[in-house]
Amino acid sequence: MKRRLATLALTAFAVFSLAAPPVFAEPATVIADGHVDMGPRIVDGAWKIQIRDDSAEPATWRPLPEVILKATGASAMTVPPGTEFSFLGAPGAPVWLLPQVQRPGVLWPGWNTQDPSIAAAVNREVIWQVHAVQGPGHFALFLNGNFGTPDVVFDSAKPMPQETGIDAASHVHGNWAFSAAGGYSLDIEMRTKTPDGAELSDRGILRVFVGEGDAAQGFLASAPSTVSTAAPLAPETQSSGEDPAPDRTGWWLAAGAVVILAGAGGALWFRRSGRDS
Repeated sequence: MKRRLATLALTAFAVFSLAAPPVFAEPATVIADGHVDMGPRIVDGAWKIQIRDDSAEPATWRPLPEVILKATGASAMTVPPGTEFSFLGAPGAPVWLLPQVQRPGVLWPGWNTQDPSIAAAVNREVIWQVHAVQGPGHFALFLNGNFGTPDVVFDSAKPMPQETGIDAASHVHGNWAFSAAGGYSLDIEMRTKTPDGAELSDRGILRVFVGEGDAAQGFLASAPSTVSTAAPLAPETQSSGEDPAPDRTGWWLAAGAVVILAGAGGALWFRRSGRDS
C-alpha cells in the first residue's frame, strides 16, 4: 500500500510539473510601446536571437529570455468583414493586433538581419522558423498584401513547424494578431549558412503578453496551453475579466503595405515551407 501511494504521489507530481506554467528569468523588461526588432547577432562569438529595443535611450539589444512584448488594450480591434480575413475569426470577433503600420501608443515589432556582427556570416538569407505556439488563443503573423489582401506568414491554426526566409540586411514589419488576452510563448529559431557552408542557429522563446495588467506576473499566471492546430482563429472566452474588444475596423482600411528594407541594395524575400500549407 505504501509503495502504491508513493507511486501515485510521484505520478501526480509529474503531471503537475508538466501542467505548470514555465518559469522565466525575472525581472523581465516589458516593452509596450515604441519600435522593437527581433533578429540574430553574434554575441561573445555565438549566434543569438535578441530584441533591439528602440524605446530605450540609447537603443539596446536585449537577450530574448529577458523580454516580454506587450499588446495593451490600445491594440484591441475587431475582425473586419470579408472572407480574406477569415483566418482571424468571424467578422466582429475580438483580436489584439500589433500592426505593420506604426500607430501611436501601440507596440511596433518587426524583425531584421541588419546587425553588423552578422554581415559576413550570412551567405544569402536567414531562416526564421516557428516550432510551436502556446497561449490562451491563436496567433497569426501576416503582411498587408496587394489590394488589401493579407499575406499570411505564420498561423498557429496550421501544423507546425512553419518557416519564412529573410534576406540579409533586411528590416521588415508585419501584423501580429492574437485572439485572446493572456501570455503567449512562441518557440522560435533563426538559422543561416555561412559562405563556407557552416550552419549557425539559435532557438528560444519569444514571449508576448496580450491585455492589461502586470505582464511579468500575468504571463506566469496565464498557464499557457498548446494552441490547437485544428481550427482557425476564433473568439475565445476571456479569463482576464476584460470587456470585449471595441469595434475599431477603420484601421484595416487605413493600413497600407509597409515593408521597410534597409542596407545597400536590401530586398525583402520571404517564403513559407510546404509544411505550413
